[in-house]
Amino acid sequence: MSIGNSPPADRPSVGRALAQARTEAGLTVDEVSTATRVRVPILQAIEQDDFSRCGGDVYARGHIRAVARAVGLDPDPLVAQYAADHDTDSAPPPVAPLYEAERIKSEPRRPNWTAAMVAAIVAVIGFVGYTAVSGSGGSGGSGKSTAESTTSATASPTAPATTTSAPQGNGAPTNPQPTDTGSAIAEAPPGKVTVKVTAQGGASWIQATDGTGKQLFQASLKEGESKTWTDDKKIKLIVGNAGAVQLFVNGKDLGPAGDKGQVVRLTYTPGDPTQG
Repeated sequence: MSIGNSPPADRPSVGRALAQARTEAGLTVDEVSTATRVRVPILQAIEQDDFSRCGGDVYARGHIRAVARAVGLDPDPLVAQYAADHDTDSAPPPVAPLYEAERIKSEPRRPNWTAAMVAAIVAVIGFVGYTAVSGSGGSGGSGKSTAESTTSATASPTAPATTTSAPQGNGAPTNPQPTDTGSAIAEAPPGKVTVKVTAQGGASWIQATDGTGKQLFQASLKEGESKTWTDDKKIKLIVGNAGAVQLFVNGKDLGPAGDKGQVVRLTYTPGDPTQG
């Protein structure tokens, strides 16, 4: 692993580009560390183009990708620039193939002689019973009645009754319906504000706080993920890479939170969604 060569004068270095984007996004090193789970000393070294603390080129490329997404940059050009500056391949080393598991051959099924014997015994018992009932049919009405009673008792075993409880009165039974929390638009309860964010065009770093200033969420939202928050007074957002985030406020689709790569700060309150 090498610390690297100086970048050409016509373009900023990888570390300088990340530091500049973080400053323009209004984020501190601690906030980026929380969003990416990269320790603060390593982030500070990366912004000074010192990648020796990353633990290798593979980890350095991973850190560059995570930090670039958090500050709203495209990570691919930065990873390519890092590979060119450090004379290393941008693709991770191939993983050795695993041993192929042996296929388990199924054994041929053997005849079930036990089941065949049970079926034969049942058939014999049934034939004997039928012969006995038929032979007793000419002994008079009493014998016929007894045979009918025995046959009825055998053919109609007692089964547990299935009852359905019905509510008192004339109303139909009601079952509790689950709340659909994954709907496309989050409806706000009366007197509250509900904000839903969905990462549709890529990853984005999100920070959400409630009306008292309590932090509700602070992390990177991957593409396809959604988060919803509700509060009595207001919801405040800081959105990185705002063009990739779709906003739903108080049941209304507000579209993208901003432009691609832009960092925006938004506040929403109960009622019609308006930016604070």
